[in-house]
Amino acid sequence: MFVEVSKRSFMRCLSFKIKAALSSGVFFSRRALLALVGASLAFGCWGGYQSWLAVDRNRQWSMLQHELEHDRGEIRRLHDALDIEQQKVALLASRLGLVQARLARLDALGRQLVASAKLDAHEFDFGHLPSVGGPMPVTFSQPYSQEYLTSTLARIEGDVEVLDADLNVVDFLLEQKQTREQARPHHWPTRGGWISSRFGIRADPFTGLPAPHKGVDIANAAGAPVLAAARGVVVFAGKMVDFGYMVDVDHGHGFVTRYGHLSELKVRPGDIVEEGAMLGRVGSSGRSTGPHLHFEVHRYGQAIDPTPFLSSRG
Repeated sequence: MFVEVSKRSFMRCLSFKIKAALSSGVFFSRRALLALVGASLAFGCWGGYQSWLAVDRNRQWSMLQHELEHDRGEIRRLHDALDIEQQKVALLASRLGLVQARLARLDALGRQLVASAKLDAHEFDFGHLPSVGGPMPVTFSQPYSQEYLTSTLARIEGDVEVLDADLNVVDFLLEQKQTREQARPHHWPTRGGWISSRFGIRADPFTGLPAPHKGVDIANAAGAPVLAAARGVVVFAGKMVDFGYMVDVDHGHGFVTRYGHLSELKVRPGDIVEEGAMLGRVGSSGRSTGPHLHFEVHRYGQAIDPTPFLSSRG
């Protein structure tokens, strides 16, 4: 702005002087006129160049401000993404910690099994990682994706849970060295009560149609104690369709007993229970017409008639 004003002032002044000189009769030589015109052109070019520099500086400053805002937005986006990734890492670390704790427990249980079964401690050394190896890959593998790591961790958690339950059963059997007679269910599974429905085909209490009954029903007062038919390991304690609250106990040698329609549970999976130990209380949960205990005996996965195992009533 200042350059333009100066330029206009100079040109007015120059024009005025030339007019004054001409009106006064003073005549310039051709060289003088050319010098004046050249000076005017040079000053005009200089002023134009300064104006262009000012416009260019403003343009560059505007571009820099735009780039700065863009970079700030990108930094904010990266910060948000980093926060999300840190939360995901914290969650994975927490799950990994639980898996490590379970693996430590399995290592201790493994050492106990080696001692119980009198295996070679050098061959089954739970204090060292197992040896692994393999050929050099032809090409470098891509890094694992987060989805793959998450799904793999979930699968490992499931495998560890199953292995934990299996080793509990194995440990129980090895440590106790139970005979077949000791594993055979023989204790009346509740305090009092009487058999109200037997094993085999019967009329379904809801439909009236013939239907298989894989156990016996023992009618009893609500809240009466439900007792373990023999010593064993609780392999399930929870709610199941039709059976309501239910407990399964593995006694070894293929024997498993089931206790259904309970109103309350007193044990958890993995608990070792003695013969006659309280598992819960009689109820009417699930598909039931009233308080009673549904009792089953399984041998190697097959339901068999429990009646021969109930000759001794508690």
